[in-house]
Amino acid sequence: MGYHLARRGDRTSKPAPTKASRFTFHVSRITFHASRFTFHFSPIFHLEKCLDFLTVEPMKTNRFTRREFVKTGLLGCTTLAGMGLPTGLLAAADPYHGLKVGITTYTLRKFSLDQAIAMTREAGVKYISLKEVHLALKSTKEQRQEARKKVEAAGLVLMGGGVIYIKNNEEEIRNIFDYARDAGMPTIVCSPDLDALDSVEKMAKKYDLRIAIHNHGPGDKKYPSPHDVWRLVKDRDARMGLCMDVGHTVRIGEDPVAAIKECASRMYEFHMKDVNSATASGKPVEVGKGVIDIPGVLKALLAVKFGYHVALEYEAEADNPMPGVLGSYAYMRKVLAS
Repeated sequence: MGYHLARRGDRTSKPAPTKASRFTFHVSRITFHASRFTFHFSPIFHLEKCLDFLTVEPMKTNRFTRREFVKTGLLGCTTLAGMGLPTGLLAAADPYHGLKVGITTYTLRKFSLDQAIAMTREAGVKYISLKEVHLALKSTKEQRQEARKKVEAAGLVLMGGGVIYIKNNEEEIRNIFDYARDAGMPTIVCSPDLDALDSVEKMAKKYDLRIAIHNHGPGDKKYPSPHDVWRLVKDRDARMGLCMDVGHTVRIGEDPVAAIKECASRMYEFHMKDVNSATASGKPVEVGKGVIDIPGVLKALLAVKFGYHVALEYEAEADNPMPGVLGSYAYMRKVLAS
């Protein structure tokens, strides 16, 4: 039996290509057969958005509504898998296999907020964390809310902000939490002074926001390793956690796969990158072109069911980051598809 996709309100039974101009894909047709499922699409495509915009109509038999389509389980990847559909289709619907892969805008630090948003969309990811260069800590409540609106209008999800350096100053700490709350950031990626931890914990409880303390490897006297953060937060409020930077973790000589497994319960953001040497002098390179075991890292994140932001932080080529950004995402997709 054959089906074609049509816009809502289109009652014709004649097969015709459908252009969903709201999204970055073009769907030509879906064809059901007894033993296979054929789907024609361009590389960037989100199945759930497609179903929100489109209905499925039979070519020759009774109408198959979107509600019926959803009931059969075609809306979720888990149910798609349960129907025995090809893994290639599932990968197309979510090439990152459930990981919330996005970007931290330190990668795009030489560009404006509007440009950073456009470049994130160009990269084909929807999760984003903002660096202060794109939304100043001294901004007003209205400016913070406007930034949030810009992010959402572009179809992106704001996951947090940082890295923010925090001194033991109550007024400054309160402003940082106001900043995150006003902008709608659920996670503050930060590096607090050790004597500020109690105040940060108190504010995390009051504002109900997650804290992700970032390790910075060799040269960081407070948090060189994710384990250093872990030891300081594990007995504190559950909102107190860490942001593991895989590059700095490797540069300090630690196994990132082991660190992911050991720190998973308090890991609230993950900075994805690669380096050319597992030493203090290691420099950032495109993901997949360095020494980090990226397949092992991705496998570990999947194994612990990591549900927070996997943010690409590509620090090289600040003036022209997009080739490295696109290459990094392509490599991650390739690894996850294998």
